[in-house]
Amino acid sequence: MAKGDGEYIILVKGEVKTFTNWKDIPGSFENIIKFNPTPPPSPHSEEDHEYINTFDDKLHELMSREEE
Repeated sequence: MAKGDGEYIILVKGEVKTFTNWKDIPGSFENIIKFNPTPPPSPHSEEDHEYINTFDDKLHELMSREEE
């Protein structure tokens, strides 16, 4: 599993697209439909917890890329 993996359903130019890594999501799009990052498997290390704590920031960063 790579960091950023998950299921991300995004409306891009009127078309619903599914991405498996947030790095592949375009720089601008209409809407986030689903944001579902995959957490690392348990038990979690301190590094895993730090990564999980980035999910909210990543969601907000993607939301800032939504076009009006």
